Amino acid sequence: MENLRTINSTLLLIQKEGKILLGEKKRGFAKGTLNGIGGKQDFGETIDQAMVRETQEEIGVTPIDYVMVGKIAFDVWYKGEHVNMFVHIYTCSDYVGEIKETEEMLPNWYDENNIPVERMLEDDKLWIKYFLAKEKFVGKCKFDQNMHMLSHKFKIVENVNDDELSLL
Repeated sequence: MENLRTINSTLLLIQKEGKILLGEKKRGFAKGTLNGIGGKQDFGETIDQAMVRETQEEIGVTPIDYVMVGKIAFDVWYKGEHVNMFVHIYTCSDYVGEIKETEEMLPNWYDENNIPVERMLEDDKLWIKYFLAKEKFVGKCKFDQNMHMLSHKFKIVENVNDDELSLL
């Protein structure tokens, strides 16, 4: 069995007044797609700290009263390397600062009832329904080297934790 490097990552979806903030990736992994705001955890920081830092870097705001609502384990190829990636998904409705475009992201508000899911990654299209229903969830997804999904499984949970994830 292959011993893969583990990458921890974050996604934040800000919701306000029936709208959701998504960012269009302008470079790098998933360029051209719509996604939550986030990125990889740096050495020495907690996953919450990573989410806050990435949000500040990518759209210029600091989230307030955020909650982790999902966690997905990916068996995926990232920059040519086969890795295990754990994406921690957060939501909040308030933040400090002004949302702005950066070199990484072009943020836009979308009506929650009219999200352009065709512009999202394959897995996002599957779990966004749980997110919008205000359900907590865990999931596992496997992708090939060309970012085609080979398998997936999602489950609604009371608490987002590794025990729930291991039961998938």
